[in-house]
Amino acid sequence: EDECPFCRLERDAEQHALEFILGKQSSYMEDDIRMETDRIGFCRHHYKMMYDFGNRLGCGLMLSTHLKKLNEEMTRQIKSFTSGKSTLMGRLKKTDLNPDAPETPLGQWLYEKEHSCYVCDNFNATYQRYLDTFFYMYKNSKEFKELFKNSKGFCLEHYGMLYDLAPSHLSGQVLVDFTSDLNETFLTNFKRVQEDVSWFVDKHDYRNKEASWKNSKDSLPRAMTKVNSILSEN
Repeated sequence: EDECPFCRLERDAEQHALEFILGKQSSYMEDDIRMETDRIGFCRHHYKMMYDFGNRLGCGLMLSTHLKKLNEEMTRQIKSFTSGKSTLMGRLKKTDLNPDAPETPLGQWLYEKEHSCYVCDNFNATYQRYLDTFFYMYKNSKEFKELFKNSKGFCLEHYGMLYDLAPSHLSGQVLVDFTSDLNETFLTNFKRVQEDVSWFVDKHDYRNKEASWKNSKDSLPRAMTKVNSILSEN
């Protein structure tokens, strides 16, 4: 029933990863988990989610050992990458990173640390299995295929993702059918949401004061989902 079921899957997978780390299992107390979180750390988005999760002691314990390891690594990196001492390997490493990353070896190392995240890695592994299952079900289940065709469509990001991944999972007439179903479902529902938002705006015109809201009252968060947000939907 969501405007994008894959956004819903993202929220669920993300929450599951946080539950695994900070929930009742207290995985942050396991040595192997702590070694990984110490090494990888977390991105800005998931630090915020971890803080909001409510387990402040769990966050504190992970941060304590992660910061200790980070401090040790920082000391080594600063000594190794002082100004004017960039290595050949450091210069070559630039090509493997985001082109927007810093030029200096130390800057590149910091960039990697800022974009490394245990929750993202955990989430991405789970999400890949969701994608594999999705295409398998479309290919093998008529009931699932009808469910897909009668869904509320997808956001821009996940529409593009499904379109690009389809040839690596499907072939022949199945691929042709899927592409047709995907395009029709996406366009029909994108137009539906656009019309809901348009009516939400028009409803605020005094001339429409007595008119029905139709399906427009919650159109703003639904539209934001369509244009690549993963806002929670009620």
